[in-house]
Amino acid sequence: MPSVKPAPKSPNPFDSLIEAANDDPEQIHGFQAAYEGHRLALNAEHRVIFSSSHFGGVSVDPILLRLVDPTVEPGFVDPRHSITFIARPPDQVLELIRTCQDMVRQVVPGLWLYPRSTLHMTALEMTHSRTADEIALLVNQLRDVAPSIVNHPVGHRTRLIKPFLCFNTIAVALTFIPAVEVSAPGHINPYTYHHMRRDLFDHARTSGAEIGSRYAVPSAHITIGRYIRTEDFETDGKVDLKKANRLVERIDEINALLERELWPKEDGSIAAGGEWIFGEQKGLEWHTGPVWYGSGGETLLVGEGFLA
Repeated sequence: MPSVKPAPKSPNPFDSLIEAANDDPEQIHGFQAAYEGHRLALNAEHRVIFSSSHFGGVSVDPILLRLVDPTVEPGFVDPRHSITFIARPPDQVLELIRTCQDMVRQVVPGLWLYPRSTLHMTALEMTHSRTADEIALLVNQLRDVAPSIVNHPVGHRTRLIKPFLCFNTIAVALTFIPAVEVSAPGHINPYTYHHMRRDLFDHARTSGAEIGSRYAVPSAHITIGRYIRTEDFETDGKVDLKKANRLVERIDEINALLERELWPKEDGSIAAGGEWIFGEQKGLEWHTGPVWYGSGGETLLVGEGFLA
């Protein structure tokens, strides 16, 4: 009897969650749990880390520190070049982020906050930490498919809901989970933000360009602040767990507020800032160069935006 070969693993990392739900509208709510579980596990892990007697403090971003404070290394230039397709948040999400930034900075005064103009969510990272010459070659490979990527959200509307703040020893980020749309009683549209990212990945693959991303798949996040000073978590040069715990407590306070005020109500209504229709106001941007913090580099193409 011939052996049965297992189906080959998809080269698209977004396929696994969709396949696990059989792309079935009745199972798609369980698929959302991967996003929810990812961010809850992240905070639970770092709640333990920040309260441990072995906590060694936060990790300062050395490159960002040099960009923010040129006196550290005069003339420093970020050598890491990337290719990304990013989305800029609409106004109501920007206002929410500003509120979260202000509340976190009350307990971490030295936190570097992303300026409003640089805030972004990465829909697809093609590559990172490459030389300028390597990036130029990949840009040429992507030119023909880039328009289909940046304009994909126009004809494939998806929503992100349930804002929630996550933290680790490097940064603080606002996260969302994909919404599942109910277009009519008893009818669920299974196409979500995760499906859209899968499709963007497939569009990019048709170019023949290699795709290498740093990001975990079940994540939809906007980094809102990074640590560039250790003093916020120290007293007399030593790690102070009381100060570390202030951040943990503040994150929990903010998340309780977000859930109470901005998560969907029983009637399905959502307050302003509690949802993001992807591509609203401004389309996806094709961005290249030293773009790790949402600025710098070059915007090669901007997709069509729309009013929700």
